[in-house]
Amino acid sequence: MECLTLSRDDVATLTHHFQVITQRIPLHPITDGAQYETAVAAMNGLIDAGAGDETHPLGPLLGLLGEFIAAYEEAEHRRPDIAPAEVLRLLMEQHGLKQGDLPEIGSQGVVSELLNGKRELNKNQIARLSERFGVSPATFF
Repeated sequence: MECLTLSRDDVATLTHHFQVITQRIPLHPITDGAQYETAVAAMNGLIDAGAGDETHPLGPLLGLLGEFIAAYEEAEHRRPDIAPAEVLRLLMEQHGLKQGDLPEIGSQGVVSELLNGKRELNKNQIARLSERFGVSPATFF
């Protein structure tokens, strides 16, 4: 495995780009409500831009941001440890939906596998569910 070395110019360029990105998106553990709101707004913007698609170049950024949001929510809200499948089941019940009513995440068989824990939600499915139900994507982490 090759070791990547960075020149001073490389470091300066990376520093500039990182500063530009972090002015809009908190890429660090979230410590307060204002950072949380900024992070959620950034996440929603990334989802709107298509980053929920696993092949989108900003998909990894969305995943990282989701982890920071989930960690903050867990620390602040002390949510009970609920599996994503249970969250989906609850949302379906609240909205009177059946397995076949969620074509945006897959066929009735895929939804069944998700609800039975045989399959995990991917980023694209999480993005679509969060949009449909108006919840933070972090709800499914």
